[in-house]
Order: sequence, then structure tokens, then C-alpha cells
Amino acid sequence: MNLQAITHKPQDNPNPKFTTQLVKLQSLLAELQSRVLPDTMVTVINSEIDQLNASNTKDPKLYKQVFNTQQCILNHLEKSLKIVPKGYYQRLWMVLGMSAFGIPLGVALGTSQGNMGLLGIGLPIGMVIGIAVGTSLDKKAAKDNRQLQFKPYGL
Repeated sequence: MNLQAITHKPQDNPNPKFTTQLVKLQSLLAELQSRVLPDTMVTVINSEIDQLNASNTKDPKLYKQVFNTQQCILNHLEKSLKIVPKGYYQRLWMVLGMSAFGIPLGVALGTSQGNMGLLGIGLPIGMVIGIAVGTSLDKKAAKDNRQLQFKPYGL
């Protein structure tokens, strides 16, 4: 099964954010076209594209729908096939490292020194731990061919 094409053109909408989001979505679809996906996933992606194609091209808020379509496709890929974009785990684990490791380390350090002003020292330590874990998971996903050569965010 083939993925459907997006009927919207960048010049059809006056909003510059629309052009940026549309180019990102088209690059995601081009990469997915080169992969072998199960028919159920192709059906889900095509239904999302159908919903996007059915919308009004002149709507200035259309970029939000394009972004939501991209996010929905990425979420389905991650949930069902464990295929993730570049930097996915690094973004996820940076926050988890700060909250799961950094805050407890800062509290322990502040309590042991009797100065709770040291609480903030744990956050960068946790961030470094989280980035290290996330980077290793990203490398593992790339090695297992589960990583898209697509960056949805400005990382």
C-alpha cells in the first residue's frame, strides 16, 4: 500500500507557519514511503492525511492541523512499531532525568549540608544523567533501524 499525497500547496495559504509545518510533514511522509510499513499503519496514516486534505486550504490556522497530523502519525509509529524520530529519547529522558534524578539528588545534598539552597544543584546533574540515558537509547534505536532520519523539533 502507498501513502496518500497531501493536496495542499505552500502557496495556497498565506501563513508562513503553514509552509514550515507542511514541509516537515512532507519530509516525514517521504521517509515513511521509503520504509516497509504494515498495512494497518498505512491505513492509519492515510486516514490522517484524508482528514487534512478535507480541510479548507485558506484557513490561517491550518498549520495547527498540519502539526497535529504530524504528531498523530509520530505517536502511532512510536506506540505500535517503536519507530521514533531523531532525538526522541534524548528529549524524553532529559526531563525525566531532571525530575527523577536531579530533584532527589538536590534534596539529599541540601539536607546533608543543612542548606536547601543547594536544591538547584541537583537539576543540572539530573539533566546530564537524563541526556546520557536518552542518547544511548537513541543510538540503540538507530542501530535497530527504529529511528527516522527526521527531526520534528528544532533540536
